[in-house]
Amino acid sequence: MALIEELDKEGNFLFKHRGTLPIPFVFVALGIYAWQAQNQGFPEWFPYYEYVCLAVGLLGQFVRAYTVGHTPKGTSGRNTKKQVAETLNTSGIYSIVRHPLYVGNFLMWLGVAMLTANFWFITCFVLAYWLYYERIMYAEEYFLRNKFGQQYLDWAENVPPFIPRFSNFNGANLEFSAKNVLKREYNGFFALMLIFTVFIGIRFYFKGFVYGLPNEWYIIFGISLVIFTILKILKKFTKVLDVKGR
Repeated sequence: MALIEELDKEGNFLFKHRGTLPIPFVFVALGIYAWQAQNQGFPEWFPYYEYVCLAVGLLGQFVRAYTVGHTPKGTSGRNTKKQVAETLNTSGIYSIVRHPLYVGNFLMWLGVAMLTANFWFITCFVLAYWLYYERIMYAEEYFLRNKFGQQYLDWAENVPPFIPRFSNFNGANLEFSAKNVLKREYNGFFALMLIFTVFIGIRFYFKGFVYGLPNEWYIIFGISLVIFTILKILKKFTKVLDVKGR
């Protein structure tokens, strides 16, 4: 098999499993964090650092929300069976970066990696993410080039794949749809909050609180759980979050 086909095959495999393959990363990070909590503890300023990590993760969620809020149906989805693109997105955030959802994913996972406060683990995460998603981006762009031809080439020539070029920004062709964001992003948001809750719970456990959390975190997690539950019910049993063409 030629290298170009091999890369495309690897990229499509990783694309299909991109929702499950990162899970081991979370457990490794959790193990490093738990070892640190049990054997060395954390400095007094560490709770503030955790909120910095959370801010990084939420920034990634914001990037994803902004992207999804401006995209039409049949693009920028969570499909796993095959590549899908009914149109080529080139406006809004897609005018400054070709893979904004993966930028968002990177920031969300980076926030989790940062929780370990382990330089080598964070560095390994960045390198692993690069190698992992480079294959996926290759497969997606191979698909888009074959489908949209010169239109894709003209767009890709001026728009970087991962590091945004803000000077290129053009307004989105579609208005922002909050309903589309709520419908498609509530799982990722809750998963992020749940992961942070588990990490912080482990820190408190080794401080002698057994099963406890900071008081403010009960409120934060409680609100995220309520939001998740409501949106889950609305999506499953109603059409309140449906938007025509999204």
